[in-house]
Amino acid sequence: RSSARSLLKFLGFIFWGTAAAQAFGGVLVILMLKNYRHLFQESYLSLPGWLALATALILLPTGVLAVSISVKCSRNQQGTLMFLLLLLLCLEMSSAALARSYYVRTASQLESVMGYLVHQHKWTCSQDSGNSAVDVIQRKLQCCGVHNYTDWLKTSSSWHDLACVPESCCKEKHSHCRGDLSHVEQLSEEGCLKKLEGQLCFAMLYVFWFCTVLIILELLAGVSNGILMRHQPFHELHIL
Repeated sequence: RSSARSLLKFLGFIFWGTAAAQAFGGVLVILMLKNYRHLFQESYLSLPGWLALATALILLPTGVLAVSISVKCSRNQQGTLMFLLLLLLCLEMSSAALARSYYVRTASQLESVMGYLVHQHKWTCSQDSGNSAVDVIQRKLQCCGVHNYTDWLKTSSSWHDLACVPESCCKEKHSHCRGDLSHVEQLSEEGCLKKLEGQLCFAMLYVFWFCTVLIILELLAGVSNGILMRHQPFHELHIL
């Protein structure tokens, strides 16, 4: 029983700390999908992020109850803690499953979607192409094309002169760059696909693994709380 109290108190403090980390993961997923909404148009893809935020909010009172019960057992508090732990388990299992499945699904579609945007993009060497979806992505990620700048050479030549690529491919430090292929050193070397996959992998798998760890911690908290409840039976129901 003393070990259960100590473990529950420790987990209570852990829940407070993990609430911030869980909120970070949720915000990360939501902002990533918002920033690249041209690629991820399905609104439901942000669901793991919102579930993670809801989990972070519930973790705070759960941590308070865990610490409180470890000091002084209360039947009402113990029941409430069990309810919150069950709710957290449902939220985190859903969030982890959705994050994993959405990552696998969107990662397989990224190359085709990015390739389509590059193929449909129109620009000229004498004029900046502006703030199209591709330009926004290339400027944010400091990348060029799907795999590299040569992807722009495979697009229809009727739209532009093949002696250049969009100015959004230029590195930030080269302020006078105009996408001229005679100065390849001024262009971003990496393609956008690799960087997009890296950000998607980090955001979704962060939520997945963090939820998995939290599920284990909450099961331990439930077991500890159950041990304390066992040593404090319902005296008022003994007549039954």
